[in-house]
Amino acid sequence: MGEMRDRRLQGRPYRAGDPEDVAGYDRTQDLLERYDAAPSASRGDAERAALLRELLVEVGEDVVVRPPFFCEFGDVRIGAGTFANVGLLVLDVAPVTIGARCQIGPRVQLLAATHPLDVASRREEWESAAPVTIDDDVWLGAGTIVCPGVTIGAGTVVAAGAVVTRDLPGGVLAAGVPARVVREGLDVDETAAG
Repeated sequence: MGEMRDRRLQGRPYRAGDPEDVAGYDRTQDLLERYDAAPSASRGDAERAALLRELLVEVGEDVVVRPPFFCEFGDVRIGAGTFANVGLLVLDVAPVTIGARCQIGPRVQLLAATHPLDVASRREEWESAAPVTIDDDVWLGAGTIVCPGVTIGAGTVVAAGAVVTRDLPGGVLAAGVPARVVREGLDVDETAAG
């Protein structure tokens, strides 16, 4: 592996453009193009499921990700029974994990990529990343943005348009920019019915 790819995978600052990363990105984009172009009839569903398994690190049973879908490298794990509506965007320069039975609304963004705060480092094109983890039975409303390094606990509901900048515990309703807990005590059965 190249030095910058090693740094990226270790969660250390890196510069984009490592030849292995470029090749991996290109492969992923080719698969995504095929994924998004697959027909919508039942034949297309089977084709998409096979492409998703080729594209991502791990895909559970009965996962649906409606196109268009975007990720960078395919370093994404999705648990069984998860549904992602149209326009899911995953910047997976660090691992992104989505648990089982999650509901992901349209135009959700899961962002593991970030940049330094100081201008000099950005001018020198340094980047960094932190993993994103969505536990089981989470519902992310339309347009939710989840920032680098965030973990969302099991059974949590995030309201549409929220920007999640910090970890959220399990079993809560969070809303706003930045997202804040507005209700506690949701259980998995209650969130599943919502």
